[in-house]
Amino acid sequence: MKPIPSNLVLIGMPGAGKSTAGVILAKNTRRNFIDTDVLIQTLQGRTLQDIVDTDGYASLRTIEEEILLGLSVQNHVIATGGSAVYSDRAMKHLKSDGVLVFLDVDLATLEWRVRDFSRRGLARQPGQSFAELFDERLALYTRNADITITCASMTQEQVCENIIGAVREKYT
Repeated sequence: MKPIPSNLVLIGMPGAGKSTAGVILAKNTRRNFIDTDVLIQTLQGRTLQDIVDTDGYASLRTIEEEILLGLSVQNHVIATGGSAVYSDRAMKHLKSDGVLVFLDVDLATLEWRVRDFSRRGLARQPGQSFAELFDERLALYTRNADITITCASMTQEQVCENIIGAVREKYT
């Protein structure tokens, strides 16, 4: 039997429900909650979109990596930004005492949930469509995930129940 990692780390595309599920999951597992997008905005004093517009998408990815590498917490649910998976160092750091849970949501659902990606603060290359970004990141999420939860047609509460069940199954 492997010990259950201290942290539950949610990875996935913007609109996958990481922040919403993260709050519910934290309550249900009696853990603290960190949303790294909010942490970045608080520490930078500006929105993610402002960072992308002013400094470029690569700058947002660098800031996100620094924030993730600086996290030293236990007993937390961590909702990462969608681009966190571009940093192998950050993924390795988060896995050191955490289980990475990929919230797998199909492209059509993500597009319906978010609708206007131009104000979302996405760390994507200029001119890159959301579908291209989705395709690019899917392999990274899959490669880094310890657990994948297919979220199609589930409520956030059901997603959380599935995460808890998958963690118990894997670690007990």
